[in-house]
Amino acid sequence: MTVRNLVIKLTSGAEAAERTAQAFTVAAVAASSGARVSLWLTGESSWFALPGRAEEFSLPHSAPLADLLAAILANGTVTLCTQCAARREITEEMLRPGVRIAGAQVFAAEILEDGTQALVY
Repeated sequence: MTVRNLVIKLTSGAEAAERTAQAFTVAAVAASSGARVSLWLTGESSWFALPGRAEEFSLPHSAPLADLLAAILANGTVTLCTQCAARREITEEMLRPGVRIAGAQVFAAEILEDGTQALVY
């Protein structure tokens, strides 16, 4: 079986709770199913790169965001957009363990790899 790559770019945060939960759910399920998953946090989702922020998120009938994030981190990568971090004055020292900061060139390289599916939420 060929392992597929899945890159998910999330552009929303708590203000669009259902879209946010969908992106985390798809990423966690795909990562747990053996896909190579890369979740990119951009815009208001940037805040989930910080410790405790996923734990504050709640949506009825949705798995806890902190659990989904843990599954993604255990089986994939989570990246905070460089510009998004800078606009919010988020530094690497502030990040949840396992989250990295990277820019558009890394995102472009990931989505242009053969066998990669990219989704934007």
